[in-house]
Amino acid sequence: MVDWSSLDTVFLDMDGTLLDLHFDSHFWLEHLPKRYAEQFDLHPQETKDQLISMIMAERGTLNWYCTDYWSDRLSVDITQLKAEVGDRIGYRPHVHDFLGGLRAAGLHSVIVTNCHPDPLALKLQRTGLDQHVDMIISSHELGKPKEDREFWSDLSKRVSYQRERTLMVDDSFPVLESAQDAGISQCLAILAPDSTQAAKPHHPDIPGICHFDEILPSLQTRRTLPSA
Repeated sequence: MVDWSSLDTVFLDMDGTLLDLHFDSHFWLEHLPKRYAEQFDLHPQETKDQLISMIMAERGTLNWYCTDYWSDRLSVDITQLKAEVGDRIGYRPHVHDFLGGLRAAGLHSVIVTNCHPDPLALKLQRTGLDQHVDMIISSHELGKPKEDREFWSDLSKRVSYQRERTLMVDDSFPVLESAQDAGISQCLAILAPDSTQAAKPHHPDIPGICHFDEILPSLQTRRTLPSA
């Protein structure tokens, strides 16, 4: 599923890949509509329907992920509202073992996330995730989301990597397709990003796993290879 011997760099999504997507799903689908309705004295269900429709209209753009954009548009403090449910931020299964395996194998691990810097700071404070990887890049620093093919060429100005020796792991098929189009040699999908939801169907052209224990044995084998 992954040819570890041919890799130098592993790009990792954060939400839904390393961290449980349940936090974000709960925030955007439940907590934000509830608190927004309370703040502006609106009908809860109508507010939820309207907000979700508004948010979905921005899907795939940088605005979709932008805390500043939604704070301005909705006249609420998104970062503060996220902090209210910060106890829901947590790791997906086997992540610590996987990240430790990447480090033991001598692979360069870089989180490449669409998460805005403000909620990113909250998540790092809650998890200490930054202590387990070599680097973190937010797409907001580059001005375009990972879904944009040009993102990857811009990323190469911040991170030194060879596309033919790089793996991208993400729970978003559009992101993985973008990475493939940009020449990233190996892509791996996370099919169970949200612990409260059933796994997604497999992609016809991208291998997928539910949890990292499915690929840990092959990663650990790399440690014994002369090239490692």
